[in-house]
Amino acid sequence: MKQFIDHTLLKPTASLQQIEQLCQEAKENEFFAVCVNGCWVKQAVSFLKDSDVKVAAVVGFPLGAMHTKAKVFEAKQAVADGAQEIDMVLNLGNFKSENYHAVEEDIAAVKEAIGDCTLKVILETCYLEEEEIVKACELAVAAKADFVKTSTGFGSAGATLEHVKLMKSCVGKQAEVKASGGIRDRATAVKFIEAGATRIGTSSGIKIVTDI
Repeated sequence: MKQFIDHTLLKPTASLQQIEQLCQEAKENEFFAVCVNGCWVKQAVSFLKDSDVKVAAVVGFPLGAMHTKAKVFEAKQAVADGAQEIDMVLNLGNFKSENYHAVEEDIAAVKEAIGDCTLKVILETCYLEEEEIVKACELAVAAKADFVKTSTGFGSAGATLEHVKLMKSCVGKQAEVKASGGIRDRATAVKFIEAGATRIGTSSGIKIVTDI
């Protein structure tokens, strides 16, 4: 279970001491990664030295409505600071406007900017109908994203099993699925993994791996 966990702290009030604690917990529990805001990447990398825990940074977070150039700059800076994974937010405004070319180009530009680093695209599924989730997955795959991800955790709702199953059916073996938002115990995490998620984004990682 522990290798499924992206141990996450994205609160705007998160302090350096809390980021250090997050990283220490990730090392002790051998989580796959920590997920932090961009300003903390350098510090997280330092805290995690001599461990296998990766650092993921969010980009265009939590709204996704930034200019593509801003997302690219943010992603490049995060990678330069040591991030190995980028979790970017889909441009929902362009998506809802059916400007699908712009959505795909937005994702592709970030992927090009980060090279071999892992790119996860946050769809914010609580705002999408099922057919829209399918389309968003298609665009992410076409743009060479490595993962599609359910939620920021700041939307009106988090991950659902139905959405994860749908996303996995859409991307197949072309990408992986990260479930995030509202996953707070082991039993729930197991259900999402069984539904097709290969990564769980949560601030409750300790509880999940210690639940019996």
